[in-house]
Amino acid sequence: MTREELLTSGEANYMNDAHLVFFKALLQSQLQECNERVSSGLKALSALEKPVDDVDQASVEEERQKMLRMLDRDRMNLPKLRKAMERIDDRSFGYCEESGEPIGIKRLLARPAATLCIEAKQRQELREKHLRVA
Repeated sequence: MTREELLTSGEANYMNDAHLVFFKALLQSQLQECNERVSSGLKALSALEKPVDDVDQASVEEERQKMLRMLDRDRMNLPKLRKAMERIDDRSFGYCEESGEPIGIKRLLARPAATLCIEAKQRQELREKHLRVA
């Protein structure tokens, strides 16, 4: 099944076997890529040398911080991808954890590890925003 076929398959066929197979392959691919980025990132991080020049030191430190942010993002994404794979296996994938409503094909194509539908995600972000302000 292609993305186009997935998008045109209609609501009646939502998360049928073909959809689950498509998203499982997509998640496996993303999981592999994420693992590879973490592995290569750790190697690159350990390969950064400590320069003698102060200007070079600042440049290397900036690069190190950038690499650490990218590694952190990937490390935080790995469990989400694994959890999404588990949801495919138990056939709860594609449904909002909060409301039980379909998350939607377009949203899942953009973010396959999504666990909330758009409305629930917006409510979550509003709650977080209010907590930060208070």
